[in-house]
Amino acid sequence: MIKGLHRLSTLKSTWVNRDNTKGLCVGCLSANAGNGLCHLCKADLPVNQWHCYCCALPLAFPGAGTLCGDCLQSPPPFDRSLIPWRYQYPVDSMISRYKYNGQRKFARPLIAGLSEHLHTAILESGEAKPDILIPSPMFPARRRKRGFNQARDIAESLGKALSIPVDTGVVRRVHKVQAQRGLSREARLANLRGVFKVCAAVPERVAIVDDVVTTGATVRVLASALREAGAKEIQIWALARTPG
Repeated sequence: MIKGLHRLSTLKSTWVNRDNTKGLCVGCLSANAGNGLCHLCKADLPVNQWHCYCCALPLAFPGAGTLCGDCLQSPPPFDRSLIPWRYQYPVDSMISRYKYNGQRKFARPLIAGLSEHLHTAILESGEAKPDILIPSPMFPARRRKRGFNQARDIAESLGKALSIPVDTGVVRRVHKVQAQRGLSREARLANLRGVFKVCAAVPERVAIVDDVVTTGATVRVLASALREAGAKEIQIWALARTPG
């Protein structure tokens, strides 16, 4: 099982970031890994089993189509969120290593799991696929500093797996904003006002792709811009959702 993921030694970090030709688990280095995680480490991931249908906020009780109080009081400009995990240990550590240290081996099992989740929820149910996937845009200076846009990375993997085109030119960030971490949803919404510009025609069905949905402010603002530009059905696809 995953133990002390954040305390992996330099040697282990080197091993898990090599081409995983031997199927090593990124959590415990077991040789019996599938898509980067062994069976026991995969079982340790916090599944977002009970959640709001619209924003995927984890809930304490089950219910098909259940909406959280926030979505009932202030319906967001998107229709549905498909997010398989809660942003808790070890998923939070795996995403952090991927996002801030460029260690893509930690994201691979999460992206594969999201792809499986989407295949079941959409393709196997006979629902229409989105026309395009739109990765949450990153301001160019921040993307250059980080070296990549993790949302685009995730979207391209999902697009390839599900045969859905990815369009990175539909929306762009037009100015840099204060870091969102630690801000309330109201502060995040104010911080993001006017940050996204739709630059191309928007099809009827779109899915916004991101790594983590925290307060939902970013996807609300982005979805609102897409809705105003003509999108009729908007879904949010992400790896993890914060518990609240």
